[in-house]
This record gives sequence, C-alpha cells and structure tokens, in this order.
Amino acid sequence: MNDITGVMLRDKDKYVIWPAYINKGNSRSGGRIISRKRSVTSPELKEIDRAAKELGLNPVVEKDKAYPKSWWEVSGRVLVDKRGVKSGIARDIARKIGGMRGQ
Repeated sequence: MNDITGVMLRDKDKYVIWPAYINKGNSRSGGRIISRKRSVTSPELKEIDRAAKELGLNPVVEKDKAYPKSWWEVSGRVLVDKRGVKSGIARDIARKIGGMRGQ
C-alpha cells in the first residue's frame, strides 16, 4: 500500500485479466485480445478466478473495477502471475473455462 494515499499500487509481477479480454461477444476494438474461436461467451469473474487457480496463476479478484473502455459497467478484473505472454495466459484461461462448461 502506498502510505500517502492508501491506494494499492499495481503489482509489477501480475497481469490484469478483464472479462472483456476473453469475451466472445466483444470485438477486438472492444477489448478482446484472443481470437473469437478461442474465446468464451460472457465469462464471469468466478470462472476466471477458478481457471486461474487451476492453472497455478495465484489469482487476486478485484470485483469493484470497471474496464476502461466500458467504464460505466463494473465487471471486475482478476490479477494473475506473469508467466509468459498475456495473450497466452488469456487463451489458457478461456480454454479452461470452456472445459469447465463442457464446451
């Protein structure tokens, strides 16, 4: 914590994974960072959290955050360990969610 403002500073060892990154309904300009084919429909924070735990990424859920491109909608986000490239981690999380859903 930053003792002056009381705000948590961004952890340099973590990637931010927004649901928008892996949402099949989003366009690339709307925030999706993986192919539509590999993405999932309406991913939920709890699914991202569970998938990241199963992948050993030590997730930290922040429910009160809004994705900057859709600032009016509080979707939350998940911080995960930096292990490889962000798009690869997002792809792995989406694949795990698809498996949990039986897709």
